[in-house]
Amino acid sequence: MIEGSCCCGTVKFRLKAEPSMMGTCHCSRCRKAGASTIVFVKREDLSWIEGKDQVALYQPAAPHKYGRCFCRVCGSSLGEILSEEDSFPIAANALDSEISTRNRFHEFVSEKPGWYEICDDAPKSSGHPA
Repeated sequence: MIEGSCCCGTVKFRLKAEPSMMGTCHCSRCRKAGASTIVFVKREDLSWIEGKDQVALYQPAAPHKYGRCFCRVCGSSLGEILSEEDSFPIAANALDSEISTRNRFHEFVSEKPGWYEICDDAPKSSGHPA
């Protein structure tokens, strides 16, 4: 089992399998939400230990369509953890257990700030990967 939580421990969850993929988004929205590095999980692998009722969803105005979840108490970014999709991204920073999944892509590198240096060999794209 892979354990995950928010900073204050109000939100706790488990994954029964490794995430299928990890990627880093450099767009300004993901950076500001604090969820640039994400892991993709299957809904069937996620189980809640406690605090699901303390997860808030920020739903942006159009044309943006991806909502961002966070802990109501401490504000920790949780990615799209309330998604009803079969597979969805959660913030890698919310995982407490070690995982073997490694970064497989960088997207929106055209929006990457100059102070951030990409230090791996994962493929890079100016938008969503093709």
